[in-house]
This record gives sequence, structure tokens and C-alpha cells, in this order.
Amino acid sequence: MPELPEVETVRLGLVPVLEGHRLTGVEVRRPDLRVPFPDNFAARLRGRRVVRLERRAKYLLVHFDDGGDMALIHLGMSGRMVVEGPGQGNAPRPPSPHDHVVFETDAGARVVFNDPRRFGLMTLIAPGAAADHPLLAGLGPEPLAPSFSAEDLARRLRGKAAPIKAALLDQRVVAGLGNIYVCESLFRAGLSPRRRAGTVQGGRAVRLHGAILAVLREAIAAGGSSLRDHRRPDGELGYFQHSFSVYGREDERCPGCDCKGGVIRRIVQSGRSTFYCPTRQR
Repeated sequence: MPELPEVETVRLGLVPVLEGHRLTGVEVRRPDLRVPFPDNFAARLRGRRVVRLERRAKYLLVHFDDGGDMALIHLGMSGRMVVEGPGQGNAPRPPSPHDHVVFETDAGARVVFNDPRRFGLMTLIAPGAAADHPLLAGLGPEPLAPSFSAEDLARRLRGKAAPIKAALLDQRVVAGLGNIYVCESLFRAGLSPRRRAGTVQGGRAVRLHGAILAVLREAIAAGGSSLRDHRRPDGELGYFQHSFSVYGREDERCPGCDCKGGVIRRIVQSGRSTFYCPTRQR
């Protein structure tokens, strides 16, 4: 599933295509994705001008100039937003049976939501109701927001008996983190994924906070990680997978540290693969 850097990369790719432009056409080609589309979904978006694209955790929010319902989009496991039209990066391609929603703008661009596995979703949220929407209510802070500090992270972890890996995957603790970037952040912070979350206080919290910010920023700058389905809206791949320190590198030498022959191990926590160096990470 796309994590924060992949969703942010999609948002950044859609901003010049959608912000400030009117949706002259919206076509919905099936009645549902993971959940049914709202009644008259296409008609309720058609003719409206996009003023802002926002990311909240792993969701995209589309704001319109009339102040009415906003659109909420989740890419699911395999969803992609493909930008087509004059001056866009994607070459013309034949229609796909997995092209489920098509947006057309007054500038001649087309944004196609392609989702082979149909685990994505699109819905509408009434004005002022986003914070209380079931998909958004209870989400933790945005890790790249100026207000997110090491002290805030420590406070949210305090007293938690769960392993730090599990705590960071809890979207109520920090929003948007997933398996890849938690593994990479814990490696940079030198913290074992088995460590009890409540012990990550003081200097450990400072190290972890800094590692989370650095990993996320570098991943966004690289266009995210393309392991299976992720591509930027212009069709280009992300490249952060070439910078993984531990994720997917079981039995390889630990990079960039003095582990003296330490290798990366894989364990399973809460049904998810965890990659780490047991020598470096304590």
C-alpha cells in the first residue's frame, strides 16, 4: 500500500494539473471500488474548480472554490493517478479495463484513476466534517508538520507496552507511516523494532523523530518507492527503493555502520515483515 511519501508524490504531481482548474468532465465507469461511490458522484464534481489538494496521512483531499463537499481519495493497494494530455509525461495509451474514474479539466488534461485490485476509494465529505469523518477521525499528527516534535512523539509513546514497530504503524500515534519507512527510520535511529515503545523517551525519542523526518523527506524527494504498483502521475518511477538500508535486504551486510560483520535480519511482527540489524539497533 502506498505510504506517506508515495501519496505526497502523487499530490505534488497533481497540483499543477488540477489546482486552479475546473473539472469539465468526470466519468465513473463502475458503481464501486472498495466501497460504493456516493450518489451522483460525477455530477456533484463536474463543473467545479479545484483550489487546493491536501494530503492527510495516506489520503488525498480535493478542495473546491464553492466551499461545498470535498472529495476524499485513497489509492488502496494498487491505485494510480495517471495524467494524460498536452504537455504531460505519459504517452498516449489505450483504455484499460482498470481505468475506473476519469477527470477532465478546462486545460485539456485528463487524470485517470487506474486500480487493478479495486482496494482504493473515492467519496465526498461535507464542509467542516473532515475531522469527524470515520476515515480521518482519530488520526495522529502529520510527521512533517511543524508542530510535530520529539516531545510530542515521546508523549504519544509514553506508557505503551507494544513494540516500537507496532506503535509507529498505529495511525493514531503518527499518521501516514507504513512498514517500509518505519523499518528505515528505526534503523537510522539505532532502535530495535522489538523495543517497548514506552522506553523511547528523551534522547531516543529525539533520534527517532529526526530519523522519521529525514527518511520521509528523502523519500519524497526521490518520488517515493516503486516496488510494485507505485508510479508518479507523470508515469515516472520512484527511486527511494535504491536507498533502502534494511527493508527487503535480509541476510545482507549492514550498511554504513561498524557492525563488524552484522547482517540484516527479518522477523515477523503483527503479520508484517520487519527488517533490522540486531547489532546496530538496540
